[in-house]
Amino acid sequence: MRYKHLHHAMALAALASFMLLPGALAHNEHAQHGASQQSSPQSARIKLTDTPLVDQDGRNVRFSNDVIGDRIAIVGFVYTSCTTVCPVISAVLAQTQAKLGARAGRDVRLVTVTVDPVRDTPPRLKEQAGRHGAGPGWMWLTGAKPQVDEVLKVFGAYTPNFIDHPPIVFVGDAKAGKWMRFYGFPSPDQLMNAVSELTAARKAAVAG
Repeated sequence: MRYKHLHHAMALAALASFMLLPGALAHNEHAQHGASQQSSPQSARIKLTDTPLVDQDGRNVRFSNDVIGDRIAIVGFVYTSCTTVCPVISAVLAQTQAKLGARAGRDVRLVTVTVDPVRDTPPRLKEQAGRHGAGPGWMWLTGAKPQVDEVLKVFGAYTPNFIDHPPIVFVGDAKAGKWMRFYGFPSPDQLMNAVSELTAARKAAVAG
């Protein structure tokens, strides 16, 4: 519950940001006026688990090995019935996917994890992924609630009431153990800058 007030306060700002994003749903019935809010990245310690989950196509996957692997990852959290914060996060990831181009799925993985696995079945995630133009490099994940909750807790995204989940996005290099956490609504450019920083660090490590 400690994120409840943050989540509520950011919802109005999120809607305004959402309406300004190219390709966003221009007729969102909850649209209201507000200020756009972005956040600066913070270093985060993330210890991935190889938890069994299910993707939007109904395939069984392991979070650490199959979903993330050796790629740089951008990870966000949503639930499909959300009409405020979650569409903003998904729209940002959609624009980031476009900026990544051929890198999406090759060396950078986009990941959306539901915070409502009881309702968010693979078909519901598949429909939502389609709305946002998700390509092969963008995985939408659900599964049994205990397993999904395990992954959410790794990222600090778990709350007893999923509606109160914190608006956060992570960009990380699991291979190097480096993660950046964005509270609020980072821009696609911010996420791309984080990807570039982690990519440069990888190259420097190899060269060194």
